[in-house]
Amino acid sequence: VRTRSTARRPPHSRYRCVRATRGNNKHTHTKEHTNTNAHLRKIYYIPKLVSLASKPQHTTTQRICERTPRKTMFPSSSVKKTAIGVAAAGLSIAAIYQILKYLTSKNSMNAEEQKLVEELKSMGQAHLFKGWDSMQGKDADKKKFVQQLLKLNGQYPGGLKQYILNARDLLKKSKEGANPFEGFTPKKPSGIALNLGDAKFIEMEEAGMKVIGKSAFCIVAGGLGERLGYNGIKVELPYETVTETCYLGLYCKHILSLQARARKMGDKDCILPLAIMTSGDTNEKTVALLKANNDFGMAPGQIIIVKQEKVPTLNDNNASLVLKSDDPFTLQTKPHGHGDVHMLLHEAGLAKKWAEEGRKYLMFFQDTNGLVFHAAPAAFGVSATMGFEVNSLTVPRRPGEAVGAICQLESKERSLTCNVEYNQLNGLMKDAGFGGDVADDSGFSPYPGNLNILIFSIPDYATTLEKCGGMVPEFVNPKYKDAEKTIFKKPTRLECMMQDYPKLLPSGAKVGFVSMERALCFSAVKNNAVDARGKQAKTGFPESACSGESDAYKIARMYLNLIGGSVDVDGKTQEYNRIKTSVGAKLVFQPEFACTVSEFKDKFPKPSQVTLGTEATVVLDGEDIVVNRLEMKKGYLCVKACPGAEVVVDWKGDGPTMEFKPEGKWNEDKGAFDYPEDLAEIYRIRGYTTVFSGSEEDKAKCTFIFDKPGKYTVSC
Repeated sequence: VRTRSTARRPPHSRYRCVRATRGNNKHTHTKEHTNTNAHLRKIYYIPKLVSLASKPQHTTTQRICERTPRKTMFPSSSVKKTAIGVAAAGLSIAAIYQILKYLTSKNSMNAEEQKLVEELKSMGQAHLFKGWDSMQGKDADKKKFVQQLLKLNGQYPGGLKQYILNARDLLKKSKEGANPFEGFTPKKPSGIALNLGDAKFIEMEEAGMKVIGKSAFCIVAGGLGERLGYNGIKVELPYETVTETCYLGLYCKHILSLQARARKMGDKDCILPLAIMTSGDTNEKTVALLKANNDFGMAPGQIIIVKQEKVPTLNDNNASLVLKSDDPFTLQTKPHGHGDVHMLLHEAGLAKKWAEEGRKYLMFFQDTNGLVFHAAPAAFGVSATMGFEVNSLTVPRRPGEAVGAICQLESKERSLTCNVEYNQLNGLMKDAGFGGDVADDSGFSPYPGNLNILIFSIPDYATTLEKCGGMVPEFVNPKYKDAEKTIFKKPTRLECMMQDYPKLLPSGAKVGFVSMERALCFSAVKNNAVDARGKQAKTGFPESACSGESDAYKIARMYLNLIGGSVDVDGKTQEYNRIKTSVGAKLVFQPEFACTVSEFKDKFPKPSQVTLGTEATVVLDGEDIVVNRLEMKKGYLCVKACPGAEVVVDWKGDGPTMEFKPEGKWNEDKGAFDYPEDLAEIYRIRGYTTVFSGSEEDKAKCTFIFDKPGKYTVSC
C-alpha cells in the first residue's frame, strides 16, 4: 500500500520495499532505500498485510513497505491517509477494517512485546491494560509501559510469569500461616566466641592476615539516608567529624591497608577487589562520589559496581500487579532485598573470576557499620582455621532481642545452619519443646545475633552460584487489613535476604559463626533522632549518627586501654538530639596506622607514657608512625605521614581541642527538632557541630603532615 504524504519519515529507519504481484506471482524483486533517498515519498508499513487482506479476487499489485527492526509507532494522522491508500488499491471494506484495526490496536508493539502482554493477560493481569482500546493519543505512554514490562521481565529469572507464580505460592503459604521451619529442631551452631586482645583473638588475627591477601570484599549499599533524615546516599556520610572521613572512604582505607600488609608478606602484586551493590536510588550518586575522590586511592578496576533493580508490587493474594496511583502507565516497584547481591555477582561473573584467580574468601558487609574491619582479620582467621564454607560474624544476643539468630536446624531430611528471624525463633523453640527463646547459663541466648556480616569460601560460593544462578529463597510479608487475610493494608512484594544463602547449600555444609562483643564489630547508623531515642530506651542502642561517631572514638580508646595506655574508655554522658551519648577523648587511628592488635602494640612501645584526658583529640594516619610518649589532658594533635615517612611522636602538652557544640532544640508542638536554617544535614542528624576551640593558627601548630619519605620527630 502506498500513500502520498509530505510527512517526514521516522528518523534512523530503514525500509525494504517489496513489490509483490497477487494472483500472478511470476516475479518478485526487492529494492532497498534509506532515509537519504529524498525522492521517496513516505510509505507506511503494514506488517502481515498479505495475510490480513489477501483475498482470491485481489490481483492488484501492491507495494508493502516493511521496516526492521520495528521501533516506532504510526503517527495517528497516518491512519486516514493509509485508509485512502488501501481504498485506492481496490481492497474490500472488510480488508480495510482489518488493516485499520491492526493499525489502531497493535502497531505500538512488536512480536516480543505483544507476546508478553498476552502472557500477562493470561496470568490475571488484564487490569493493567483496561481501557486501552478507547485511549486516544496515548501511544507514547503505552509504549513506555510496555518497555517497563519488558525490562522487569528480563531482570527476574523466569520473567514476570515466574514472579507471579512464586508470589501466589508464597502468598498462599502466608495466608495459611505456614511454618517455614516445620519439622526442624534447633541446636547450638558450630562456632567460637572471641574477646578483644585475648590469646585466641590474637591467634585468629594472625591466621586471618595470612589469607586476607587472597580475599575480596562486597558492600551492600542500595539505600538512601532518608530514614536517618539525610537526603543522600549513606556511604557519603562522615564516619566521624574530626576528619570527616566518609564511610566509603573509610572502607577503601581499610582495604588498601590490608592490601599493603599482604604485599609486605610476599604477595607483591596483591589487589583486593571491592564490589559495591547499588540500586537505582544510589547508583549515580555512588559513581559520582567515587569519581570526585579518585576512587579513594583504589586502582583502576579495583572497585566494581553491580546495580540492583526493583520488582513489581502485589495488591492481593492473586498477585495482581499494581499501577502507580499517579501514573496508570507505570508499574509500582520496590526493592527486592539485599539477597539480590548473590545473583548480581553471579551475572557479573565475579565469583567465578575470583575463584579462578585463586582467591579464598569474600566478606559481605553493610554500608554504615564503621567498626566492621576491626573484627575482619580475626573473622577471616576463624573461617580459615575452622574450614567454614559460610561464617557469620555475630554478637551475643539476649532472648527476645529483635535481631535474627544463627541456628543449626536438624530434620529427618537435612541439617541446616542459617539465620532465623527473631519473630520466628520463639515459636520454633516452643514447637521443639524448649520453652521458647530463653537464655543459657551465660545470660545470653545460645543462638548468637546475626549482623549480616558474612565471610564465604569463594571456591564453594562460585560452584553454588553456577548451580542456582544466585537466586536465594524468597519470602513475602503482607500486612493484612482483615482477619480473613484477603485484603492488604498496602501493596507488598517478594523479597530476599543475603543471609539466606546457606539454605542453598547441601545438607551438612560447614556453616558456623564467630561471636565478638558489639563495641568491637557493630555500630549501625540508620535511625533519625526521634526514632533513635525510642530505640535507645527500648534496647540501649540508638543506632544513630551521634552514637556511630561516639563508638568510632570509643574503639580507639579500647585499643589504647588494652595495650596499657591511660584513658577513660567510657567517657562522660552527654545528650545530643535528646540521645544519651558517650563522649571521651576523640581518637582517630586511621587504618594505615594499625590493622591488628599486634600492630597496635608495636605502635606504642612505651604505653606507660601514654595518658589522655577526656578532652584530648588525636589523629594518627600513617603506617610508619610510632608513639613514644603522648600526654595530653586537653588538646589537639594531628600527624599524617606518607608511606616511607618514619615519624616518632614525643608529645606532652595541652591546648585547644575539638569540641561538640550542641545544635537544635526540641519543639514539643511539632514533635520535631528546630535547627538553624544553614545547618548542614550531616550535623542535624547528630545534634551538634564539631568546632576547634582555638584559632586556625593554634590548630596549624599542632598539625604535622609528612608527604615525603624520611625520618621525622614530632615533639612538644
